[in-house]
Amino acid sequence: MNLPKRALTVIILFLLLGVVAFAFQRRMRFPNPEEDALIPENPDEKTEFVFARLEYPQINVGGYWGRRGSWTTDYPKADRQFVVGLKRLSRIHARSKEEVVSLDDDRIFSYPWVYAVEVGHWDLTQEQANRLREYLLRGGFLMVDDFHGSFEWEIFTAGMSKVFPERAVVDIPQADVINHTIYDVTDRPQLPGIQYLYTGREWEYDGYEANWRGVYDDKGRVMVAICHNSDLGDAWEHADEPEYPEKWTTLAYRITLNYIVYAMTH
Repeated sequence: MNLPKRALTVIILFLLLGVVAFAFQRRMRFPNPEEDALIPENPDEKTEFVFARLEYPQINVGGYWGRRGSWTTDYPKADRQFVVGLKRLSRIHARSKEEVVSLDDDRIFSYPWVYAVEVGHWDLTQEQANRLREYLLRGGFLMVDDFHGSFEWEIFTAGMSKVFPERAVVDIPQADVINHTIYDVTDRPQLPGIQYLYTGREWEYDGYEANWRGVYDDKGRVMVAICHNSDLGDAWEHADEPEYPEKWTTLAYRITLNYIVYAMTH
């Protein structure tokens, strides 16, 4: 049966409006990392561990990230929500409020573990790279997360070549002690971000497979743990979102807990 042209147009418009309304409703269900972050209890408490987030300069300033910078992705909800899990799953005495540190001063040396997100956008100066190098060689630990595909990988490694021009980025073997400090993590699949709920894809750009890589010092200690083509930050942030798969959130907490305990004991 052939529908009149006008009737067909009305049907198409109705369907489009329904799709837009559905997408809007789904979007509204997801928390805003600024507005919906947990209110820290005793934020100035003196503790043995503080979640430290790295602030850095970036390329392509403007657009979506022009207001604050890509280093603020998921901030501060992901940080605070991760710390809640850290307290429940370990005996680490952790502060409920995160700390932002930069490479422009020496405060970074006060934190044994530092988290950097979206490092496929960073643009370190040589002076900043030198301070990061010193921090790592003095026993510090850097975890980088939530960057995807070959283009962002090239930007990240360009920054790392300023930090360690003589050291290679290598795969972290599954048997490495870093994967077994608290939890025996024997399977490290790709951990997709919240975009999975909209697209059904576990990858972003051309980052089809997860890469768990690192930079080692001369004694075989991991100094930089690299989570490429995965988004652990989203897994923490959306741990309270029923639509985000629990299996990915659970693994993201286990991997990061291993990294933190490793950083504080090696």
